Amino acid sequence: MKYTLLIGAVLLGFTGNGQSWAKDYDHVDNCVCGLSVVGKAEKHGFVDKDGKLVVPLIYDEAMTFSEGMAAVKKDGKWGFLDSTGKLVIPLKYNDAMSFHDSIAIVSKEGNYGYIDKGDKAIIPFAYESATKFSEGLAAVNKNGQWGYIDKNGKDVIPFKFSFAGSFEDGQAKVLLNSKWIMIDKSGKKVGDVE
Repeated sequence: MKYTLLIGAVLLGFTGNGQSWAKDYDHVDNCVCGLSVVGKAEKHGFVDKDGKLVVPLIYDEAMTFSEGMAAVKKDGKWGFLDSTGKLVIPLKYNDAMSFHDSIAIVSKEGNYGYIDKGDKAIIPFAYESATKFSEGLAAVNKNGQWGYIDKNGKDVIPFKFSFAGSFEDGQAKVLLNSKWIMIDKSGKKVGDVE
């Protein structure tokens, strides 16, 4: 009995308002852009703030809205919905991440690149892995090494790291020659990581 009540409390907590419709789903995410991701029996869709189903439970995976767009996956391919629930970027990518600063990381044919909200590739699909932009730079992996590019896709810090993290307060943590160090935005070492 306590377990059932706990599950109900958790579901109610996700909605923020304690609506009874939340019990109809296995999970309910926070409402963003007027819609919440809901899931039941391993399928996902979106409901409005009143619990009305706006996007049917047809997706295998779905992300919370970011900048008016939500990444969704069906039959092994990712695309994006707008805040009305309309599929505006077709289900054609092998992987996708949320939009940040109007840019999303997506992959096709094993390579990662960056698209805008119109589904235009703004940075080519040339990377084995990629991260979102932070302080104007993104860590990307090419030929097994990490480096940094700017929003024009220009190499800014050479591809020489075993791993590279995001910039925060002008510094990023990287792995170079089996040692963790901190670098600045020019790629210069500014300290060791203990």
